[in-house]
Amino acid sequence: MPTVLEILDKSTTFLNEKGIESPRLNADLLMANVLNCRRLDLYLMFDRPLKENELEKYRDFIRRRIKFEPLQYIVGNVEFFGLNLTVTPAVLIPRQETELLVEIIVNENKDIPNLKILDLGCGSGNISIALARSLPGSEVTALEISNESIQIAKKNAVDNGVENISFINSDMFDFFHYSGEPNRIFDLVISNPPYVSELDYKTVQEEVLRYEPSIAVTDFSDGYKFHSEIIKNAGEILKMNGKVYLEMALGQDTLLKEMMESEGYSAIEIYKDYNRISRFIRGVKSK
Repeated sequence: MPTVLEILDKSTTFLNEKGIESPRLNADLLMANVLNCRRLDLYLMFDRPLKENELEKYRDFIRRRIKFEPLQYIVGNVEFFGLNLTVTPAVLIPRQETELLVEIIVNENKDIPNLKILDLGCGSGNISIALARSLPGSEVTALEISNESIQIAKKNAVDNGVENISFINSDMFDFFHYSGEPNRIFDLVISNPPYVSELDYKTVQEEVLRYEPSIAVTDFSDGYKFHSEIIKNAGEILKMNGKVYLEMALGQDTLLKEMMESEGYSAIEIYKDYNRISRFIRGVKSK
């Protein structure tokens, strides 16, 4: 039987020929899943022969990957801000840059007691659950239109032992129309909404176009549909000096800042991601 190292080397070459980015990383992570070990442990197993069932499972993974199915969907999970999250094609795969958004929010608000936080469009629950765990005195409400997605988010909360979180299965636009009750007044409103315009959607990566849920990627409009709705309505459900945090696409910062200014937000701050791209924006309710 071929050894772990032999299969990894052949798979790396094959993935590279098929245009898969970071082919060795992909080969390693798929193998680690098959062998139920950490990637680091593979280096101690290079001479281990693969069993027939392990080899067949690995080959199936490779066949799926060369069709550009995302690695995270193949293995069924992803690491995010210290969480192990289940992901399926029903939810957007959490991105590394969104971890920075969580870090910014935690650092700016960790000294405020009893925070009430609303996450609009929670998807897998990555932002909601990360904030609930990092800010243990907080109450987090996670809203999501997709029933399938919200079931995954609930599972992720349970699997990661996070209890200070509740879920609402609702459309964002409907939620704003029924948001005047005292229990729906928040300190923070957060969202990583669909922000790829309908025009740009056809140019996104193959993995995204083929496999990730389109409603989590594009607004089927100009890329500002959800941002503008949140900026326009969040003030109605925010406490005075409450904050809105939004993730955005490259080049959207100028218009979003103008939107916030026109709605009376102050202390508007734009943050760059790890690639020095303006990726997040914050506004403070001041009137």
